[in-house]
Amino acid sequence: MKAFLVVSYEFVQSLLFALPRYRLLNAFKRLFLVLNGASIGRRVVFYPGVWIAPGRGLVVGDDVDFALGVVVSSGGGVDIGDRTLIGYRTQILSTNHRIPPGRGAVFGAGHDRKPVRIGCDVWIGAQCVILAGVTIGEGAVVAAGSVVSRDVDAYTVVGGVPAKVIKVRD
Repeated sequence: MKAFLVVSYEFVQSLLFALPRYRLLNAFKRLFLVLNGASIGRRVVFYPGVWIAPGRGLVVGDDVDFALGVVVSSGGGVDIGDRTLIGYRTQILSTNHRIPPGRGAVFGAGHDRKPVRIGCDVWIGAQCVILAGVTIGEGAVVAAGSVVSRDVDAYTVVGGVPAKVIKVRD
């Protein structure tokens, strides 16, 4: 039964989130996420192809923009502040597969869950990966293509793989 519910969620989400970003359609996308345990602010924009699972554990502020193809795994908790821009094909991952001790089987070893926190007025460029357990401070900028594996201080610009400080905003 659980597998049926998971696949049904994925099916409905894939149909709904394939729709364009008209205000009315964004309201339906928001409602779908709220019914699945998310807290979504006002005027949130979901471009087509956004993938958010499982929904619960997601808290999104007002005026957040999820660009085309953004993926969010919210099982470990994801909190996104107001006025945040999330670039094309970015991945925000609060869960990851667990590596078992020794030579144990990876398949079936379970998952590690760590919250991701993104402050207000943050700009995350295209094709970034934000890993579990990371906090990105208010006003930070993450350059396109970056992999963020450590916390980012407020008003800091980071970039690269792994992301490193480029400068601090004045």
